[in-house]
Amino acid sequence: MKPEGVLLPNKTYTVSELTQLVKLTLEVSFPQVWVTGEISNFYKHASGHLYFSLKDEKSQLRAVMWRSDAARVKFALKDGQQLVCRGRINVYEARGEYQIVVDTVEPKGKGALQLAFEQLKEKLRAEGLFDPARKRKLPLLPKRIGIVTSPKGAALIDILRTLERRFAKLEVLIYPARVQGEGAAGQIVEGLDYLGGLGGLDAIIVGRGGGSIEDLWAFNEEAVARAIARSPVPVISAVGHEVDFTIADFVADIRASTPTAAAEMVVDTEAAFAERIANLSRRAHQSTKFAIEERKSEVVTLAQHRIFQNFKMRLMNLAQDIDGLEGRAWEVVRGERRKIAETKARADLLRERMAGRFVKELGEVRARTELSEQRITGGFRALLRDKQGAWEKLAAALHGRSPLDTLKKGYALCWSGDGRRAVTAIDGVREADEMLVSFYRGEFRCRVEAVDPERAIESRAEKNE
Repeated sequence: MKPEGVLLPNKTYTVSELTQLVKLTLEVSFPQVWVTGEISNFYKHASGHLYFSLKDEKSQLRAVMWRSDAARVKFALKDGQQLVCRGRINVYEARGEYQIVVDTVEPKGKGALQLAFEQLKEKLRAEGLFDPARKRKLPLLPKRIGIVTSPKGAALIDILRTLERRFAKLEVLIYPARVQGEGAAGQIVEGLDYLGGLGGLDAIIVGRGGGSIEDLWAFNEEAVARAIARSPVPVISAVGHEVDFTIADFVADIRASTPTAAAEMVVDTEAAFAERIANLSRRAHQSTKFAIEERKSEVVTLAQHRIFQNFKMRLMNLAQDIDGLEGRAWEVVRGERRKIAETKARADLLRERMAGRFVKELGEVRARTELSEQRITGGFRALLRDKQGAWEKLAAALHGRSPLDTLKKGYALCWSGDGRRAVTAIDGVREADEMLVSFYRGEFRCRVEAVDPERAIESRAEKNE
């Protein structure tokens, strides 16, 4: 029996009859209503239906949102959110409770799309998809790139014109996709996956021109963000204008402010390449110069180290010997030159006196004089070469036996307390002795606490193993 629309004062109703009467009255009186409140007790059923309560400081109202309506909500509902809901009042007869059946929700004080954008941004950031460490660089000179965008949009024309102007030989593959409206996100994902699976691409540009947040929303979808993240080649996001930011911009390897800027990032002009080559050349020159200066510094450090003072003295003595030999050699040369000059003078005098008689003998004397000069000069050069070779061999042997090569590997030298005597055996060490320990760079002083002459380094190594 269905109750009438009017409550009869003298009639006794069953619970079901009264509940149906209340249900009818409420549903007729509140066919559609807007209500604002804070979400609590939120629960999403496996079926896709949403159950929650709306509350304020004094009251609460149960709410339900069926799966078909919930699928249209762009942002995620959760406890504590302030919502504005539209729906109709309904009575759940099984529990005798009234509730609102919600068909539309909006976040209070902030747009639904903006809230959805912030929620997805925070989610992907927590997963590390925005981490700069996972961003890849573009190749220096790409040969083949892909573009995912609308074939009818101005963005594609801007990209192609810019690429043609900067590097005409670049091969371009275009995957046509919707970039706005229902189904756009799915087509963008298909394009990214298709081009990424082809192989041989150096980069992919995905984007469109500017617009409202609704127009650009396809690039804020989670599916598009994850397709960019799994792309095997670097992805450039070129969505909107300079002030527009989408989730795709944060996930992509490179964000371009406009489609034209994306094309400019892909490849440099010939002038830019020439400038880059010049810069690399200058850097190579500076690096070589720095390496040479560093080696010079090492040689100076080597010469100043205390353990090389004897070697240094030997080198200085050798250099002094060479200087002495050179001086004596020049004295010999000067003496021989004086003799040659005197001989020439006598020969000239003799020639003047007996020009007609001794011309032949004079020629022989001159030849012997020139031969003597050549022999003296050759002997002096050979002597210098021998001394210089000896000096170079000694220097090479010194470098090959340099203790600093050993010290660089982590070893150290121990000296007596005054730093004048190197300690080479345990017999020279006593308890309470002060020691000076030198490394390749730096040294420190210490005091001997205990001496164990029987312990060998092999036993320590075996213990460590």
